Amino acid sequence: MERNMNLERQIERLKELKTQLYQKDFLLTWEKSEDELKMVLEVAAILKNMREQNISSKVFDSGLAISIFRDNSTRTRFSYASAANLLGLKVQDLDEKKSQIAHGETVRETANMISFLSDFIGIRDDMFLGEGHKYMLEVGAALDDGYKQGVLPVRPGIVNLQCDQDHPTQSMADLLHLKQHFGSLEALRGKKIVMSWAYSPSYGKPLSVPQGIITLMSRFGMDVELAYPEGYELIPEIVDIARRNTKESDGSFHISHSMEEAVKDADIVYPKSWAPFHIMQQRTKLLQQGDSKGLDELEKACLAENAKFKDWEYNEEKMQLTKNQDALYMHCLPADITDVSCAAGEVSKGVFEKYRIPTYVEAGFKPYIIAAMMFTNRFENAPGVLKKILERDTKRVNF
Repeated sequence: MERNMNLERQIERLKELKTQLYQKDFLLTWEKSEDELKMVLEVAAILKNMREQNISSKVFDSGLAISIFRDNSTRTRFSYASAANLLGLKVQDLDEKKSQIAHGETVRETANMISFLSDFIGIRDDMFLGEGHKYMLEVGAALDDGYKQGVLPVRPGIVNLQCDQDHPTQSMADLLHLKQHFGSLEALRGKKIVMSWAYSPSYGKPLSVPQGIITLMSRFGMDVELAYPEGYELIPEIVDIARRNTKESDGSFHISHSMEEAVKDADIVYPKSWAPFHIMQQRTKLLQQGDSKGLDELEKACLAENAKFKDWEYNEEKMQLTKNQDALYMHCLPADITDVSCAAGEVSKGVFEKYRIPTYVEAGFKPYIIAAMMFTNRFENAPGVLKKILERDTKRVNF
């Protein structure tokens, strides 16, 4: 009974938030207000609590959640499927190689053909710089037209499962992890988070994770430190968003070119490799041209450049420089772990093993974040629907 009362209080607090998430796609965190971000976080926490208390949160009797993955995925793919199932939807993956897209079917046509009985479309498109976010907007415009013309009974909501600019389901899961770890969003004010480039024996990793972290954590009064070797810049316009955010939230934003200097007195360290902005621009052109020889040459040059910075590994020595020699380690996974998944990587074996379970906990928030994005898109009165679920009290497991 006490646990249900806690849920009731959580639901009641949602009424204090002013949001416009209803029937709005979730594409970029910086397009959402602070209250809207808080709403998604709180709904995710409520859905997680319901699951832990054996309360079914199914609000759909039928319907599809379409997934479009243009890049490989483990955590996000299964998180999306888990989120859809949590709400009562079935996932159907669109394999573009097996569709008529290969025969020239347009985005406008495809978007409508897959949406007759669909409620959501989750899209991962992070391969081409300048294209992923644009593709999501193009799908959205096609769905708007289909709904307006009466072709679609409902306009499916779009969830960005990673694009060239942002990875909102990841950064929001990371933020919920920090909220739970430190006790509240308010407790994050003044905390130093270091988003650092780290060495990897591979190249071409998207910019969207570090960009998502600096633009989101800067909304909540944190001291954000972006660290990378000279030449490994992110998209300048997105870095500017992080700078503006910190001014509005009374936080701070700094760029460092030394991992050792950056992690000093840090509360949180997030070491993650990415390809430089200018390299991703070159790579995108080569991919679009189908220039496999050019891609091979670029990869060789980039790997040789990466190898100059093998000392950009987060290890026990650097951890000793952090606050209390024990900053919270974070990663979106999979991490490049030295002497485990590679000979030299982003993080030492010892540091990763110490924080392995916390990184799993971090990843475990993603299904609930995605479910919350879906929930707030579909229901204008999210608190009211959550209250009805609680009153219904349908058990997920009956035995």
